[in-house]
Formats: sequence, C-alpha cells, structure tokens
Amino acid sequence: MIEAALAARGRTGELLTCRPEELARVATEAAATAVARGTSVIAVGGDGSLNTVAQAAHAAGCAMGVLPYGTFNYFARTHAIPTEPAAAMRLLLDARPMPVQVAAINDRVFLVNASLGAYPELLQDREAYKARFGRSRCVAFVAACATLLRAQRRLRLHIEMGATVRDVQTLTLFVGNNRLQLQQFGAEPQDTLAGTPGDGSMAALMLRPIGTLSMIGLMLHGAMGRLGEAAGVESFEFHHMVVKPTLAPGRREVVVACDGEVARMHAPIDIRVLDKPLYLLQATGEAGSADAPEAAP
Repeated sequence: MIEAALAARGRTGELLTCRPEELARVATEAAATAVARGTSVIAVGGDGSLNTVAQAAHAAGCAMGVLPYGTFNYFARTHAIPTEPAAAMRLLLDARPMPVQVAAINDRVFLVNASLGAYPELLQDREAYKARFGRSRCVAFVAACATLLRAQRRLRLHIEMGATVRDVQTLTLFVGNNRLQLQQFGAEPQDTLAGTPGDGSMAALMLRPIGTLSMIGLMLHGAMGRLGEAAGVESFEFHHMVVKPTLAPGRREVVVACDGEVARMHAPIDIRVLDKPLYLLQATGEAGSADAPEAAP
C-alpha cells in the first residue's frame, strides 16, 4: 500500500522493516539518512513504536510522519491524522512539518504519557491479556480492571515543582502530554497554567491508596469518562517536576512507562516539557518557523 501510494504520486521512499528489538537502531539510522537527504522519517505502528521513532527524529532534527497502527492511536488522533492507513498515507503526501510539543522523563522523550507505580504494571498485564485474547479496547479495559483491583503497592514520593515541595503516598503517578487521552478519561486538570496539556503544559494525575469498593467506583468513573470526579484522584498542571521516590535498600531504579513501553530508570525522575519541538508532518497550516525541516519528497 505504501509503495503503491508513492508510485502513484511519482514519489520515492525506502521501506524498512525490522523486529521490535531492532527498531531503535533502525530508526536512528533512518533519521540520520533523512537529515543527510533533506527528507523525513515515517513511523508505522502504535504509540509505543511512534515513541521510538520520535526519539530518533527529535534527536536528529528531522521531520517525522505517522501511519497509525495501534489500539488507541492517541498521538495520531490528537493531530488529525486518520487512523485508516490509506487515508493517512494520502495526508502524508501533501503534508508539511509543524512543531508539536514533546516531553521527557529523564532523557527519554514521550509523546502521550509517562507514569510510575500501578500504571506500568497495568501495561504489562495488558500485553499479557492481549497475547491471550487479542488486541482490542475491550481487552485493554478488562486488563486495567484486573490490575487496579489488586493494586496494593504504595509509592512514597517527594515531589518538587519549583518552589512547591510535597511528600505524597500514591498508587500511581500518571503524567499526560495528550489532551485527548485526558478528555477521554474525564481527567483534565483545572486550568492553572498557560496552554493546555500537550500544548504548553502537562497534566499529572495521582491515585491515592483506597479500598476495594472505592477502587470499583473509580473504575466505573473511568469507564464513563468521569475519572476526575472519583474519590482519591488528584490532578494538576505543570511544566517541570522532579520526583524522588523512596526505594528499598539497595535499589536505585524505578519502573516507569513511556507511551506504553515499560523500562527502568535511575532516580530521581525528572519530567519536563521540552523547549525543542518535534516536527510532525501534518495536513494543514505552515511550518512553525523558518528553521523547520522540509517535508519528504
């Protein structure tokens, strides 16, 4: 489909396929090639795969396009990229690079969200459920419920946001860089900073330790898109946050999730909106600055 669409418009491109463990290397090489040729890289996949390609494109300074092929596709949908592959490909052929906000947790770029605590566990459980029952939003929801009902491990966090310092206990700290996802949760924070999550700021959600009945109520609120109304959920906007978790003796790392991919990172955890944007191929409008990379020929 991709090669046929390019040929129909008299365009050329190099189609690269790889195993998941090779994606970071292939993306880095592709981004370097794109910079040398004055073209762009196109990522095909869900938010986790897009994250890996975005790391390389952002570091190299080349434009990036998206062909969404995931379960939720929050990043693509936020930027009006069709989730149907043929329509997305047609858009890319006429697209121009425009700057979009990206964030970082320590040195890792993320597009949609990052988290500590129960949410990374939820993602690991979700992959196990999908491997057994297939990839669908229903399966993802059932996996989330199963994880939350047995969530017991409390995080003790020391949080610094400029002059504001807090010590909290929470089951999970979830950071959102995507307004669409927050809206679907019903968990947009009160507007306290300029811009909105994903466009000027980020949102943080904390789930305080609660009992089983309260957890069931929370899941029902989430299913109805009213998570922000549930007891035990706190949300707020921020630009930069440093999180220092209390770790067991001998431990230096904490499990985190970035755009659906789980990893380990050394504490403290630094989460911030990046000054340097990612240049995303989009259908309308003009590039955000004269220094924006050119679109792929």
